[in-house]
Amino acid sequence: MKEQDFTRNRKQPFTATLLFMFNLLRRSLAVEIDGFVRHLNDRLSASVSYFTSSAFIQNRKKINPEVFKHLTSVIIKNFYTPDNDDLKLLGGLRVLACDGSIITLPFTNELKERYGVIKNVSTLNIVQAKVSVLYDVLNELALDVELDKPRASERDLALRHRHLWQQHDLIIYDRGYPSFNFIYEHIDSGVDCLIRAKTVHSSLIKNFVASGKKSLITLMYPDAETGCKGKRYNTKSSIQIRLIRVDLPGGETEVLLTTLLDSQKYTAKMFKKLYFMRWGVETFYDELKNKLKVEHFSGYSDTTIRQDLYCAVFISNLQSIIVNGLKDELEVMNEDRQYDYKVNTNVSYGFLKNRVLELLYQKAPLDKVFKELEELFLKHTIPIRDNRKNGRDTQKYRYKDKPFVTKNQKDSL
Repeated sequence: MKEQDFTRNRKQPFTATLLFMFNLLRRSLAVEIDGFVRHLNDRLSASVSYFTSSAFIQNRKKINPEVFKHLTSVIIKNFYTPDNDDLKLLGGLRVLACDGSIITLPFTNELKERYGVIKNVSTLNIVQAKVSVLYDVLNELALDVELDKPRASERDLALRHRHLWQQHDLIIYDRGYPSFNFIYEHIDSGVDCLIRAKTVHSSLIKNFVASGKKSLITLMYPDAETGCKGKRYNTKSSIQIRLIRVDLPGGETEVLLTTLLDSQKYTAKMFKKLYFMRWGVETFYDELKNKLKVEHFSGYSDTTIRQDLYCAVFISNLQSIIVNGLKDELEVMNEDRQYDYKVNTNVSYGFLKNRVLELLYQKAPLDKVFKELEELFLKHTIPIRDNRKNGRDTQKYRYKDKPFVTKNQKDSL
């Protein structure tokens, strides 16, 4: 945080503090410290001194949470290279999804002032924040994460990710995102988007639904009440978009709005499956909250909250990199099976506990550690059962309670 931080010779220097924070701190700090020191000294013959919980709390205040974002960017940069055989694209497109979610924070004066207080249905006062994630659904990598007040605009948060947008990106959004300005920003950046829209979103959408057409290329104009002051367009400006009608098995109709205008290359019937790929970011939030248990924060300040969140995203990406490298082994294993199998994500995070220290601490070649993790991951796989449907429980979070953990998903951390 400051130039003079970590300049004195202490028992817990910067690297040791950072390494400790990577070890998925979900239990009592005293227990975590004991396990951390024992593992490094016994398994790696390190000479790490014991430190107190108080010393760690003081030291972590000196660490900018952005360091975890920087390290995530290092992983991302090294993954997206032309010679990476594990990189998955769709017709040359990098398929991304962006969505927001709410996390519950500790009830402290600092966090109440920073994020505000919300009353849930039980009239309890709670503190929450809104998270926005830009996620690569094919390669299962979280490219960026943003945190803000719960009433922050999802569109504004999504646009904070734009420094990571690239040519040949397709970004998928849910129905909270469509607007002229939002789509204009994508077109202006040379990036394609696919957005679900409510059937009553605008007169343009209503007329399209009434027409019964499956696909329509049309012009979109700013809303009359939308201010154009300071924008690069005015009320008479237009953008070209394509509307896609999707009829669901239950008789419902969905409308998708996209900048993919080539109807020969992108036929109308492919968009239902394409939009469904957005589910990957929903799965990521499940991992973040229920498997990595990010809401079990290891501190009570805004700095601590951001450290824990950004660190969890880094660990998730590290796990995905290892799993992506097992593609060939999984294909061989699945040849004679009724179902295709995948790595058990929940268990894999448990295996990363302590072993992440070995990956990040040792200067020697890491082949042995990677080999051990890969063997453990392959030993614990679960079947992929396609076309299973579960009714959506819209009241699941009505009382802001944490979801019930089923018997086949026990804690691994």
